[in-house]
Amino acid sequence: MVTLTYRDDAPWGARHVSDLLASLRKFAQRAGFPARYVWVLELTKRNRPHYHVLVWLPKGRTLPKPDKRGWWPHGMTRIEWARNAIGYVAKYASKLDAVQAQHIPRGARMCGLGGASRAARVEVRWWKLPLWVREFWPTICDTVKTLGGYARRDTGEWLRSPWKVSIDAAGRVFAYKEPMPCAL
Repeated sequence: MVTLTYRDDAPWGARHVSDLLASLRKFAQRAGFPARYVWVLELTKRNRPHYHVLVWLPKGRTLPKPDKRGWWPHGMTRIEWARNAIGYVAKYASKLDAVQAQHIPRGARMCGLGGASRAARVEVRWWKLPLWVREFWPTICDTVKTLGGYARRDTGEWLRSPWKVSIDAAGRVFAYKEPMPCAL
């Protein structure tokens, strides 16, 4: 697990974690193994963003320190072996509260993954679907959000969303649910 921390004088940037991950992918490619990783953004007690990146390495491989290599020029890094990798990610992802959420930089993504097989990406997307979609298509399938609903890539089936949104004259937004949709 790699922890990426900003120096006090270093501002957050939307491309910072992406740039680091690009360097990680190049390193793994040159070393001959796939770059597989999961990352999550967390806020420090002082409400400064920092990242936790879990990297799966082949047995016997180690990762160089990103700040020493120039991959993370924004502060310091710490590397440690994670005994319960998914537990760490879940812990960091679940720590955010409503007060902290106000300090998340505009445009920041909260988490991401890379290096997964196509089948794994399809499964992750399926688990991220709203429950009503997963209940309608109860087996894992390649699904994509479309205007007004969801579509299955393998069959072309389309599922209309039961949610409608309206805005009244005062500019207030209302979301309401219609009866359960049917596939077209």
